[in-house]
Amino acid sequence: MRGKVIKSTGSWYIVLDDEGRQWECRLRGKIRLDGLRSTNPVAVGDNVVFEQEPGKETAVIKNIETRNNLIVRKSVNLSKASHIIAANVDLAIVVATIAQPRTSTGFIDRFLVTAEAYHIPTALIFNKCDLYSEDQIGDMCVLMEYYQSIGYTTFGVSAKTGFQIDELRDLMRGKICLFSGHSGVGKSALVNALDPNLNVRIGEISDVHEKGKHTTTFAEMHHLDFGAWIVDTPGIKEFALYDLEKETLAQRFPEMRELMSECRFNNCTHMHEPGCAVKQALENGDIADWRYVNYLRMMNDEDHDSVKDEG
Repeated sequence: MRGKVIKSTGSWYIVLDDEGRQWECRLRGKIRLDGLRSTNPVAVGDNVVFEQEPGKETAVIKNIETRNNLIVRKSVNLSKASHIIAANVDLAIVVATIAQPRTSTGFIDRFLVTAEAYHIPTALIFNKCDLYSEDQIGDMCVLMEYYQSIGYTTFGVSAKTGFQIDELRDLMRGKICLFSGHSGVGKSALVNALDPNLNVRIGEISDVHEKGKHTTTFAEMHHLDFGAWIVDTPGIKEFALYDLEKETLAQRFPEMRELMSECRFNNCTHMHEPGCAVKQALENGDIADWRYVNYLRMMNDEDHDSVKDEG
């Protein structure tokens, strides 16, 4: 039998078969993943081959079918291993907030770089627009205008008031979409606003640290009533890059990628070489200072939110 993994709990997986039946599955032995060392060899979104266990209602996953793409980050506990967030995604959506809690541009850019590396279309959605001051709305608009200028879809929404929720539905319709972001940015609230029948559990913001309490323990895929699938993921405190190739990092920044052919040296790192078109664009104001700072931090392996973010 074939099916799609719609929920992972670490050791057991819920697989939806072609007939619409859900199966509780476990792995049979170790599955090789083309050299990818991962803490979770099977991820939500995987298409798998499985068989029912004799005399039981449970099943065993025998094989993972070839993935169209996947999005990964460095494992929190094992520095040389990856954690697969989801596989076979049509659209990745970064859910960010200007405040309560604040999403750093460092987090946003590391996610975007990873999605670029795996050729996953990405959108940037700012939630909680109903809570922002005039100055915060201005800060949000600056970020949205810049990301739009380099090719990303971005707009503000409010899960509480319903502001531009219809626009978000239009963006997602017919796609398997991944929601990712810090705890507390309102991912679960957005899912509920998109389809109130799901009633996904919503957490509260910690008054002490303004960090969201984790409400989604495991990644899970939900079918939405307007014809989309959403992969709801646990809130991520930090997004550490996995298997970063510094030689190709600039290619993951669309505004740098457009200029690389104009650099004097083919192997320009855009850090200290003369005749660098990227640094000239930075000086001219065509590349945002904070984007370039985030690029330098990735090149220097400063990839945690404990590093002060300028964005």
